Amino acid sequence: MAVIIRNEVFSCFVFYGVLLLLKMYIIAIITGQVRLRKKAFANPEDALRHGGLEFYRLDPDVERCRRAHNNDMENIFPFLFLGAIYSMTGPSLAVARLHFLVFFLARVLHSVAYLFALRAPTRSLAYTVAQIPSFSMAVQILMAVAEYA
Repeated sequence: MAVIIRNEVFSCFVFYGVLLLLKMYIIAIITGQVRLRKKAFANPEDALRHGGLEFYRLDPDVERCRRAHNNDMENIFPFLFLGAIYSMTGPSLAVARLHFLVFFLARVLHSVAYLFALRAPTRSLAYTVAQIPSFSMAVQILMAVAEYA
């Protein structure tokens, strides 16, 4: 384990990866809080506990939070795989850090744009910017392992 942590690129990746996971937890907590505030529960037993079956319903604000969280899962989980493998290909620390930082900042902006319904195209631009480092890492991984295919 000490050898892996001494890999500066991998340690940088772990730093940003953990920040992204914490961001996902925060979005999940926000979703739960919005559910409670809006009394819009996904399960009948939760609705009964908090006032009655009429609260077993969809709410646009809760759904917005859920979509932000789902989008995170669709994008952050692949990033975690790509970033871990990319870290093992021997990239320069500065280039790797730029990949990780751009992805992180773009995903934070994407979440903010989703939760606060910022004007288009803020969210789609943030999504696109986050895809650039992911695509770059994927291409570099393929180039590094192509001779073994």
